[in-house]
Amino acid sequence: MAYTTINKSSDHFNTKLYTGNGSTQNITGVGHQVDWTWIKYRTDTEGHGLFDVLRGALYRLQSNSNSTSSSQSGTVTAFGSDGFSLGNNAEVNANNGSYVSWNWKANGAGSSNTDGDITSTVSANTTSGFSIVKYTGNGSASNIGHGLGSALKCIFIKKTSATADWLVGHNSLHPTLAWKYGINLNSSGARHESGSYFADTAPTASVFRVEANDEVNTSGQTYIAYCFAEKQGFSKFGSYTGNGNADNAFIYTGFKPAWIMTKKTVGSGYHWFVFDNKRDGYNNSNKRFEASSTAIEADTSPAGNIDILSNGFKIRTTDGHIADAGEYLYIAFAEAPLVGSNNVPCTAR
Repeated sequence: MAYTTINKSSDHFNTKLYTGNGSTQNITGVGHQVDWTWIKYRTDTEGHGLFDVLRGALYRLQSNSNSTSSSQSGTVTAFGSDGFSLGNNAEVNANNGSYVSWNWKANGAGSSNTDGDITSTVSANTTSGFSIVKYTGNGSASNIGHGLGSALKCIFIKKTSATADWLVGHNSLHPTLAWKYGINLNSSGARHESGSYFADTAPTASVFRVEANDEVNTSGQTYIAYCFAEKQGFSKFGSYTGNGNADNAFIYTGFKPAWIMTKKTVGSGYHWFVFDNKRDGYNNSNKRFEASSTAIEADTSPAGNIDILSNGFKIRTTDGHIADAGEYLYIAFAEAPLVGSNNVPCTAR
């Protein structure tokens, strides 16, 4: 695991809540340059909107859909040093609509990377371990540069020029053969084994490998990849085992989480759940979204979802999406490290 000098996690990732006005507005107060924003209407079944600087303003992907990257008028019209600008599209800015945006800092417009067989355009934040990678497939087994200088633990890949499922690679998809498997972000299905995604080859400090597969590398098709290396005190990518009880697993991250995503890896019908520390943010009333569906934010019956703690999180429900007996992967980003010089308390609420 790479060590980090991050003392204020919100310099690199932050959740920003806002209210739509049905016109145009600038969303500020994120706390950092926004290079990737993920927006969801909290009380309406609009799809998730994902926007990044390499594809450019207005170009939307949806985590709940296999749709292509397409220009959507009135969505995110510009990226800024402390937020982003919006048009009047109801997906992101309906009058009096309540929205959540999850925001990551990369490194602006990006630059050419020739570390792999395919030249990529990379916007990389080596401090936080996050990069955005844009490339054109060649239809042959190839390495692609990611620019982080540390081995990736997780990667989201989406073909942008045509319809295709999202493909997620994660270091905990399987106990011993993690990179022989993939799992779809826009689906509630299980992991699936295939050597035609990452060639059973773990990413290195400079590249990730893709085979000739439509979801990751078709000749002449364009792709976007969101890449994550683990940074102690800021990010954690791992797994836990559920037990089916309300007194369920405790997951140690080494920091108080600001954002958590979970997915059961075996069995169908289990959605990706997303939690953050801004929507309610009180134990155990932390509301979840389903990244793989358009559902509104919700509690989990019978009682809450999770406790967000100073050093990790604990499952507090019997809901099978996060609590059944079996293996789950998780992704977590920090609100505050256990130890740092920013003097932010790490108490649970």
